[in-house]
Amino acid sequence: MRLLALVVAGFATAILCDMAQAAPAYDPLQTFAPLTLPDPVNSYRSANGAPGPAYWQNRADYDLKATLDTAAKALIGDETITYVNNSPDRLDALWIQLDQNIYRRDSRAATSAGRRGAARTQFTDGYVLDAVEVVTAGKATKVDYVISDTRMQVRLPQILKPQGGKVQVHIRYHYAIPGVWGGRTSWAKTADGDIYDIAQWYPRMAVYDDMRGWDTLPYLANEFYLEYGRFDYAVTLPADFVVTGSGELTNPKDVLTPDEIRRLAQARTSDATVMVRTATEAAAAIAAPQAATSKTWRFHMENTRDVAFSASRAFIWDAARINLPGGKQSLAMSLYPPHSAGPEAWGRSTEYLKDSVEHFSARWTPYPWPVAINVAGPTGGMEYPGILFDDLAEYGGKGKVLFWVTAHEIGHTWFPMVVGFDERRNAWMDEGFNTFIDIFESDEFKGGVLGPKRDGEYAPGPDAPADQIAKVMADPEAPAILTRADAIAEKYRHPVTYFKSAFGLTLLREQILGPERFDYAFRKFIADWSFKHPSPSDFFRAMSSSGGEDLSWFWRGWYLDAWTFDMAVKDIAYVDGDPKKGAQVTLANLDPQVLPAALKVAFTDGTSTTVRIPVEALIQKRSIVVTIPDGKPVAEVTLDPDHQLPDHDRSNNSLKGPG
Repeated sequence: MRLLALVVAGFATAILCDMAQAAPAYDPLQTFAPLTLPDPVNSYRSANGAPGPAYWQNRADYDLKATLDTAAKALIGDETITYVNNSPDRLDALWIQLDQNIYRRDSRAATSAGRRGAARTQFTDGYVLDAVEVVTAGKATKVDYVISDTRMQVRLPQILKPQGGKVQVHIRYHYAIPGVWGGRTSWAKTADGDIYDIAQWYPRMAVYDDMRGWDTLPYLANEFYLEYGRFDYAVTLPADFVVTGSGELTNPKDVLTPDEIRRLAQARTSDATVMVRTATEAAAAIAAPQAATSKTWRFHMENTRDVAFSASRAFIWDAARINLPGGKQSLAMSLYPPHSAGPEAWGRSTEYLKDSVEHFSARWTPYPWPVAINVAGPTGGMEYPGILFDDLAEYGGKGKVLFWVTAHEIGHTWFPMVVGFDERRNAWMDEGFNTFIDIFESDEFKGGVLGPKRDGEYAPGPDAPADQIAKVMADPEAPAILTRADAIAEKYRHPVTYFKSAFGLTLLREQILGPERFDYAFRKFIADWSFKHPSPSDFFRAMSSSGGEDLSWFWRGWYLDAWTFDMAVKDIAYVDGDPKKGAQVTLANLDPQVLPAALKVAFTDGTSTTVRIPVEALIQKRSIVVTIPDGKPVAEVTLDPDHQLPDHDRSNNSLKGPG
C-alpha cells in the first residue's frame, strides 16, 4: 500500500539511503525468543491489552477566559482547573504544563535543533503568571509553586485525597503571541488581514498515571499528553472579528448576524457546502475600520483533552453536514481568507473535511464532537481536538496537497485525540497510526476503491512504499521506532515516526493477520481505549490477543529493535531431476527480521502459482526447502513479486528455472 504522507511535499525527506548496510545473520532463537514487554500486566492493564478491572485515570475540567489584545499581540488569560484525583495515591502537589515557556530564550528547547531542524532565533517571555491560587469553599489562597522550564509544580496546602478527591486551581496569566515562527501557535499578517491561530494558550494539567506517576517530560518539540475533561471557554476581542474554536459555540445570537445563524442552520441539513460568511461580507469587514467595541464568543466541549481557536476579520466561512454512523450528525466548517478561496483551493476544504470524517467514522469509530473545523492561517499542519490549522504558505493551499493535509490532520481525531496516546514519548503511535488510516481515505475519496485499482481522485497510484521503507531500515543510524520521540533526529522523524510506524500496521493488516482479523482487533483496541491512556505494551498485547497470533517476533524486530529484512532464493532443483515430480526451491532468511512472504513460481507454459511462506517455516532454521508439486518445468521463481515487503536486497529474490 501507498503511505499517503509519503507524497505530501511538506513531509518530504532526503535521508533514504541508496546502499544497504551489512546486517547480522538471521538467528531464529533470537528472533523468536520469549519477549517481555516494557510495561507489565497488572490490575490496571490486562494481559489482553484492554484496561484492567482497576484501571483509573484522573480528570481535569477547565473554565477559561481569554482576552485577545490585537494591538499588543498578546493574550490575557484567567483559568480555573477542577482536578479530580481518581488514583489510589495521596497527592501533595500538582504538575502543570506551561507550553508557552518553550519560546523563552532560556528554555531547554532553545538549545536543541527542534522540530524543524533549526535552532530558534526569536523569543518571548513565555507565560507571565499574575496569580496562582487554590480555591477552597469559594475562597482563593495563594500557593507556593516552582517553575522548571515548561513545567510548574503547585504545592498544595492540603493533601489531595485519593479515589475522588477534588481541588480547584486558579491561575491568571498573560503572554506575547509568537509570530509565524511560533510553529504550532502564531499570528500573521496576510493580504486580507491578521489571522490568529491560538493553541497551547492556557496552563494545562500534566498526566498522573499508573505507569510513572506524574509524567513531566519537558516540552521540547514533540506534542502532548493530557487529561480528559469538560471545557467551557470564552474569547473576548474586537467585535468585527470572527472566532472559531474547538467544541460548540454556545452564544451564537450574541456574536453572529441573523444571516449567519440562518445559513449555519441550513448547513446542518446540507451535504453540499453552504456559505456562512461570504467573500463579499469578508471583504467589507476587511475594508472597514477596526471596531472599537468588543464581543465575547463562548464555547463548550465535552470529553476532550484540549481546546484551541482561531480568529480574524478576514475569514470566509462555509459549512456542510457530516453524516455519522447510526444516523448521527456533525458539522464540517472551513474558515479562510479571500485570497485562498476558489473551487481548486479552499473552496473544497469542507468537502475534503466532511468526506474524511465520514470515512474514518464508518471504518473505525464515529467522530465524537459536534463540529470539525479547518482553518487557513499561519500555523502549519497542526491538529487540536475538533480544529485544524493548515498553513497556506507551507502546504500550497489547493488541490491534492490540501486534500492530503486535511485528511491527515483530521485523522488525528482518532489518534491521539480519542485514543489518548502519550505523544511526547511515543510520537510513533500518534503519527504512525494516523498516517496508516490516511491510506484508506486517500484511496477511496470520490468513488475510489481500496486496492490495486487506485481510482480515487487523489489516490497516489500504484508504487512500492516497501522499497522506500527498506532503505530507511538499511540506514545504520536510523533509530528503533520505540526510541523516545525527543531523541529522534529531525531527518528520521518522518521516515521512522510516520512512515515506518504506519507501514508496520500495513504489514500487520495485509501480510501477517489479514484484513478480517486486523480490522476486528484494531477496532476493539480503539473502543477499549477511547478517551483513555494506552501504552505501547497495551497495543502489542491487544493485537496479539484479539488478532489471534503470538506476534512477539514482529514487535521485537520492527518496533523494539531496528532490524533489517532480506530473504533470498538460493536454489531451484527438480525432484530426482524430473520436472514431473515437482520442483524444490531453497529459500534463506539472511537478516534478523522475519516476515511471511509470497513465492511466485512461473512455469515455462506461461502459467504460475503462488505459495505463501509463513514465519513458522523459519522458526528453527535459517533456510528451508519448499516443494512445488505442479509437475511442470519452472521458468523462474520470485520472492515477494509485488514488492509488499521491505526487502533491502532484491537482487537475490529471483532465480531462473533449471530448464
